[in-house]
Amino acid sequence: MRNEPLLTAVPPGPVRSLAELYAIAFDFAHKAIARYGALATRGDKGFSPLRRVFAALVARERDRAGTLSAACLTACGRRPQAGDLRWAPIDLVSEAELSELGNSGLSTAYTAWALAVRQRQRAFVFWTYVVALAEDAAVRRTAEGLAREALDDGNQLRRERRLAWRAERSIDAAAAAGATAEPESAALMESLLLRDMMTWAQRLDPAQRRQLMALAAAALPEPLPAADAERTVEDVADVEQLRRRALRRAEQLSNLYLDESDRAADQSSMELAQKLAAHAIMRLAGLRQLAAASG
Repeated sequence: MRNEPLLTAVPPGPVRSLAELYAIAFDFAHKAIARYGALATRGDKGFSPLRRVFAALVARERDRAGTLSAACLTACGRRPQAGDLRWAPIDLVSEAELSELGNSGLSTAYTAWALAVRQRQRAFVFWTYVVALAEDAAVRRTAEGLAREALDDGNQLRRERRLAWRAERSIDAAAAAGATAEPESAALMESLLLRDMMTWAQRLDPAQRRQLMALAAAALPEPLPAADAERTVEDVADVEQLRRRALRRAEQLSNLYLDESDRAADQSSMELAQKLAAHAIMRLAGLRQLAAASG
């Protein structure tokens, strides 16, 4: 579990007025709509389970924005305005986190809900800071209400997260009972990844093929079995499925080597695992770039 603080920055000073408070809250909702919305409209087939999560999050944030706008109109006589902001609101819905989740072949509905929970936790912490710093009683009361709302939202999102976790556990159990499990051996997974990459290369132009095969030259834990080395072409009807599988295996290998470096019993084992992890991470970055370029 990550140990970094929920907030990377605290409010630089007290919120002076209700108009400023509502402008901050509305900015949070507006950014969430835009950033969740970008993922809710992704068209790739493998992203469908996450797309549904982000569509639901966009609907929640739109409702929040509408409620905030109406409350501001009642309290201040006008809708929230960016001109009432005295400093740039902090980033509650991190673009870096969303990009990492969106680019990961291991992301699931559970990880999407977990990220949303974290966002509302950040909101709760932020509004508690606002309450503590507030000099105006109306600002303090309204910020307390926003903090309670963030806490309630977080609890609702945790229920969605638990449901997603249970659903994924059921799918994993069914797959374990009736299908072949993913290989846990780094050597075997490297072999399967190389075979995918060599098959992928057959669909590329010469320049992209050279780029892909250069990535395949990264260090391997041990030589490939001859039987696997000979299987350079297989019939894969869906090249997008092939790319997703290669990216998923490359990411799994990166995580596997990083885990091995954490568990290493001696310095030499740790250094080897770190070297393999560095190769794997560079390869994953190259594969993602090539996948984006080859469409």
